[in-house]
Amino acid sequence: MLAHKQTRIAAFFALSLATALHGEVKVLKNFTLIDGTGRPPVSGSAMIVDNGRITWVGKVAQLKAPATAEIIDLTGKFVMPGIINLHGHVGNVIGLKQDPKNFTKENVEKDLHTYASYGVTTMLSMGTEQDLIFPLRDAQRAGRPTETRIYTAGQGFSWKGGYGGIPGLNDSVVSGVPEVAAKVDAQAKKKVDIIKIWMDDHLGQFPKMPYPVAKAIIDEAHKDKLPVAAHVFYLADAKELANDGVNGFAHLVRDKPVDEELIASMKKHGTWQIAGTLARELSVFIYAKNPAFLDDPFFTRSVSPATIATLKSREYKKTITSDPHFDKYEGFLAMAKKNLKTLADAGIKYGLGTDAGPPGRFPGFFEQLELELMVDAGLTPMQVIVAATKSGAEFLRAKDLGTLEKSKWADLIVLDKNPLENIRNSRTINAVYIAGNKVN
Repeated sequence: MLAHKQTRIAAFFALSLATALHGEVKVLKNFTLIDGTGRPPVSGSAMIVDNGRITWVGKVAQLKAPATAEIIDLTGKFVMPGIINLHGHVGNVIGLKQDPKNFTKENVEKDLHTYASYGVTTMLSMGTEQDLIFPLRDAQRAGRPTETRIYTAGQGFSWKGGYGGIPGLNDSVVSGVPEVAAKVDAQAKKKVDIIKIWMDDHLGQFPKMPYPVAKAIIDEAHKDKLPVAAHVFYLADAKELANDGVNGFAHLVRDKPVDEELIASMKKHGTWQIAGTLARELSVFIYAKNPAFLDDPFFTRSVSPATIATLKSREYKKTITSDPHFDKYEGFLAMAKKNLKTLADAGIKYGLGTDAGPPGRFPGFFEQLELELMVDAGLTPMQVIVAATKSGAEFLRAKDLGTLEKSKWADLIVLDKNPLENIRNSRTINAVYIAGNKVN
């Protein structure tokens, strides 16, 4: 009897040790896999996830499920990697009001949970963050997050009196080259993931950062082994910054068609079009009318009734149409779409980004909208999915994200319908997993 009891106790501790060493194991099976690499979808697929990472993926016929695994039958479902948003913002907006006072841990995490619920499992916040973002990010990377993974540009660089950032927030405003080295180094010491610069005059309303200052920021960032992303609008600025070695454009050129000179420079210097922000271009004029999505449950589930009422109000529409440049915005969106297709056809690397976060640009929903707009621009659903997954991870240098392959984190979306048949099927979200954790 004693020997039998000791055997049971030993077995219990052995099982406990195994659980501690390996974590929980999940087996997903009987789904169609869209792995993010661009390879054709594979029906009848299965995946083993151990402690948040993919340890095996293949055909269900070859599956050898561990005896203690949780089995999740996904018959009829489609599985793709989580979306990576390379241009967003978090924490500064409540409702339709943007204020640095809103930037709290609770509001940042609220945005990250919202992103996750829409299948956005990683996002790069582009230069409007306060320092509390760093411990939050570091805690994620030390463990297994249950919310969207955050990358950050910290405080982005704008020209004194110029366009960019949020008044009262950024401490990276510059007024000359002599200031650049110390301010870039300060961001590097905070271990930002990227340096952000704003190169824009907002259609002539503000002074623009001089080219020598922008080049100094790029050069200093590269000394600190940090990539640089630039907010651009004009073709001439994009050409200058590409020649200066900027790593990526956070918006598309919108004043003119991109030309062979820019494309050649981007290829020579390895410059990415990291984000198209087509949804952002839509947002600056779409609320002049009531867009259909204001009544779509996929949108309204994450937006307060008060915010929706404001967006529908006559007063809000008047603020949109009273913009002196209102009649130009639809044309800027059309130009951005044209330029995205041109760059993609030319072989320029590109990702997905939305500029979601500021008022009227809704985290999560806008990334789903961006997928649709990229297809509207002439890309295939497969091209768009690769841009939103594998390519995003490549730009972030995140080797364990972006595709559903062995050893990668199990960041994935389970869909009821095939997004390759209709990109809007990316909205048929059945479940989202981040590091193998199912998002609530």
